[in-house]
Amino acid sequence: MTNLLAAIGRPTLELCQGVGQAFFLFWDSFLWIVSWFIYPLAKITGLGRFVRRRGGIRFRATAEQGVRVGVKSLPISMLVLFFLGMILALQTAYILKKFGVTEYVSNLVSVAIIRELGPLITALVMSGFIAGSIAAELGTMQVYEEIMALRTSAIHPNRFLVVPRLLATMLMLPCVTIFADLAGIIGGWVIGTAILQINSDLFIAKCIEAVVAKDFATGLIKTEAFAVLLGLIGCHQGLATKGGADGVGRATTNAVVLSILAIIVADCLFTFLFYYLLEA
Repeated sequence: MTNLLAAIGRPTLELCQGVGQAFFLFWDSFLWIVSWFIYPLAKITGLGRFVRRRGGIRFRATAEQGVRVGVKSLPISMLVLFFLGMILALQTAYILKKFGVTEYVSNLVSVAIIRELGPLITALVMSGFIAGSIAAELGTMQVYEEIMALRTSAIHPNRFLVVPRLLATMLMLPCVTIFADLAGIIGGWVIGTAILQINSDLFIAKCIEAVVAKDFATGLIKTEAFAVLLGLIGCHQGLATKGGADGVGRATTNAVVLSILAIIVADCLFTFLFYYLLEA
C-alpha cells in the first residue's frame, strides 16, 4: 500500500509543482509584456509612479522567433489541413449521400474546420515546431549554463528568453491557423467539385452561408489559448532541464507530450464552455 501511494503521489506532486511553476512563469512574462504597453501611457497621464517599469520587449528577437514558429511551419500546417479537408469531405459525403443532400458537405467541412479541426490540428502539428524546439533550445542553454550567465549579468531570463518566444507564438499561431483553415476548405472544395460533382459556386455559397461570426470567434479563442500553452510548456520544460544531453532529450519529449495533452484537455474544456454559453 505504501508503494502504491508513493507511485500515485509522487507524479501527482510533480505535476502540481510543474503547473504552479508554469503559472508563475506565465504571470511574470505577462507582466513584462503588459508593463511595456502600460508604462508609457501611465507616464503621460502622471500615473507613472504607480506602475513599475520592468523593461522593454526585444522586438527583433520576437520577430526572429515569429519567423521560426510561424512562417517555417506554415507549409506543413496547410498541407495537413488540405488533406484533412479532403478526408472530411469524403467521410461526410458517405453519410449525406444516403439522404440525397450531398451539397451540404460544404457546410460540414467549413464549420468543422473553422470551429474545431483547424485550431486543434494546427496546434498539434506545431507542438513540435514550438514546444519541442523551444524546450530543446532553452534546455541546451540551461545545460551549458548560459542562463546562469544571464542571471550573473543581471539580465532577467524571462524578459530575455521567454517573453519573445511566448509573444511570437501568441501572434503567429492564429495567423497560421487562418491559412490552415483556408487550406482545409480548399481540400474539401477539391473533393466536392471533382468527385462529388458539386457545383463550385454552390459549394462556395454554402460555405459562406454556414459559417457565422461566432465560428471564427470560438476558433480564434481556442487558437490563442493553445498558443499560450505551447509557448509556456516549451519554455518551462527548457528552463527546468537537468542532466546534460539526456536531460535535453527528456525535456524536448516532455514538452511535446505535455503540450499535446494540454491542448486536448483545453479543447475539451473550451468546447463544453462554448456549447453551454452559445448553443444551450
